[in-house]
Amino acid sequence: MENRPTFLMCRPEHFAVSYIINPWMDPQNWARDRCDRAAAAGEWQALHDKLIEAGARIELVPPAAGWPDLVFTANAGVVLDRKVLLARFRHAERRGEEPHFEAAFRALQARGIVDVVRRLPASLVLEGAGDCVFDATRSLFWMGYGPRSDRAARDAVGDMFGQDVVALKLADPRFYHMDTALCPLSGGEVLYLPGAFTREGLAEIRARVAPEDRIEIGERDGCRLAANVVRIGETLLLSGAGARLRARLTERGYRVIATPLRSFLRSGGSAFCLTLRLDRHSAAALSHAAVA
Repeated sequence: MENRPTFLMCRPEHFAVSYIINPWMDPQNWARDRCDRAAAAGEWQALHDKLIEAGARIELVPPAAGWPDLVFTANAGVVLDRKVLLARFRHAERRGEEPHFEAAFRALQARGIVDVVRRLPASLVLEGAGDCVFDATRSLFWMGYGPRSDRAARDAVGDMFGQDVVALKLADPRFYHMDTALCPLSGGEVLYLPGAFTREGLAEIRARVAPEDRIEIGERDGCRLAANVVRIGETLLLSGAGARLRARLTERGYRVIATPLRSFLRSGGSAFCLTLRLDRHSAAALSHAAVA
C-alpha cells in the first residue's frame, strides 16, 4: 500500500433515517424533508474531496439497499497494524451490515491492504472504531461501553492488538459511541466532552492526560459532534465547531477544516463516523519496521 493516509468509506446511496436507535434519529422528520438524501450525497462528497485534498486515499465499501447506516464505516471494525477485528452490532437494525463489512475487508486482505481479519468471540458486542479510538501518543485504545458495546470486549481488543485498552462507561445517550465524545490529537492533546462520561471515567481521563493536553468541549460543541474529528497529521476535518474551540485548536498548530454534515448529524454521526483509518500503526510496529 502507498504511504498515504488511507480511509474506508461508503457512498450514501441508501442513507436515510428510517429507524430509531439513538436520540438523534427521527424518521418522521426525515420523511418530511424529501431532499435530505440529495443533501447527504453532497455533504459526503465534500468530505471525500477534502480528504483527497489533504493527501488521503479512499477505499470504498459497496452500498447495499436496506442498510442505511452502512455509510458509517467507522463502525465496521477496529484496525491497527494491518489487522482487523470485525464489529458486532448491538441493534438488529444494523446487524445486517456485518457480512457487507466482512466482505469488504476480505477484499482488502486479498489485495494486500490488510493482513489479518478476525471475528469477535460470539458472545461479545463491539461497534468497531466508533467505540475503540486509538491514542498513538499513549499507545492505548479509549474504549466506550454501555450503550452500544460490551465492557468485556476490552480483552478481545487487547489480545488482538497487544495494546492497553481503557474502557470508559458512556453516561449520556446522545453520545453513545466513544467517537462522539473523545478524540486524541496528533500533538498528544485529547479533545473530549466531560458530560459524556461518568465521574469514574473522567477521573481515568484526567489521570492519563496531563492538564495542558486536555481540551474540554462544552455542550454546544458536543451537540455539533465537534469531537467526531478526522485527523490527518495536523489537519482536522469536522462538521462544525464554535469560534472559541476553533481558535484553541488553531493556537495549538492545527488546521481546522469545516465540512458541514447536517444530514448525518440527524442520524447521530459526523466526520469520524463516516471514515475508518486503514493505515494506522502502533509505536511497536513502526519501531519494528524501522529496524527491519
